Amino acid sequence: MKNKLIVSLSPHIHSGDSVQRNMYGVLIAMLPAFLVSLFYFGLGALIVTATSVAACLFFEWAINKFILRNDDVTILDGSAVITGVLLAFNVPSNLPIWIIVLGALFAIGVGKMSFGGLGNNPFNPALAGRVFLLLSFPVQMTTWPAVGQMMAYADATTAATPLAIMKGVITNSPGASMDQLPDALSMLIGNNGGSLGEVSVIALLLGLAYMLWKRIISWHIPISILVTVFVFAGAMHLYNADIYASPFTHLMTGGLMLGAIFMATDYVTSPMTHKGMLIYGVAIGALTVIIRLFGSYPEGMSFAILIMNAFTPLINLYCKPKRFGEVAKKK
Repeated sequence: MKNKLIVSLSPHIHSGDSVQRNMYGVLIAMLPAFLVSLFYFGLGALIVTATSVAACLFFEWAINKFILRNDDVTILDGSAVITGVLLAFNVPSNLPIWIIVLGALFAIGVGKMSFGGLGNNPFNPALAGRVFLLLSFPVQMTTWPAVGQMMAYADATTAATPLAIMKGVITNSPGASMDQLPDALSMLIGNNGGSLGEVSVIALLLGLAYMLWKRIISWHIPISILVTVFVFAGAMHLYNADIYASPFTHLMTGGLMLGAIFMATDYVTSPMTHKGMLIYGVAIGALTVIIRLFGSYPEGMSFAILIMNAFTPLINLYCKPKRFGEVAKKK
């Protein structure tokens, strides 16, 4: 009995992937959007992103070291860097540094480490930080710098975003008109106001193509979100084109592309099965359109993703795959 047969838990085949490899793959995919933000927002984009990443790294290290008493160095796995970049991508490029630091503390301390760190958080940490800042500092979080101010930061000139214009038309605000919306080319390349990482559709789609090519994510979540938004927004546009923007405009404005590609696809907070991913994506798309058209905020992507993060365990339970070798029960 010296040579015992030892059977380990599945999986028994290693694909070569790792958390660190996939995290840094996502960072590479975000490079085009970051470069576009530097081009349009200049110094502000650099300050906001650097501050957010540095604060997220520091808070994760400090909480591990002094509160959890954990000697494992987790800041090198790339997850804290991604949280910092995504938090920066979701805020204006003129946001004061101290507010960014507070958002990073909430994202890492409350959204991630309080649940046990990477793999245990039920909500996307960057989105949790973004919503915390939006509710706590609504004026600063909705003051958008105009594009093309390379060296401006705190004193940047502000301008309305496409989503703000669309919401103004729906609520019949004085002076609001669909004619004020930027043209399609401007929205594609990022020549319009908004959070620093959400403005360029082309840059975000390049990131999506890279992650699909490297098989970091699958198509199910982003495509189901985009198709659902297109269908719902298209139906409302057909109902009343005077106040409801076209579905193409909805796809190219706000944080829709950013959320669908980089945040809704988070491994920890999204469903595990393809069926569950489709349900999750359709629900996010529908909630986003509902909040955009009928809610108080112009954008609904962050809230939609966080709501569906809460439903992910239930979706996983409902869409649980059949165990290997399990015999179907007779009815």
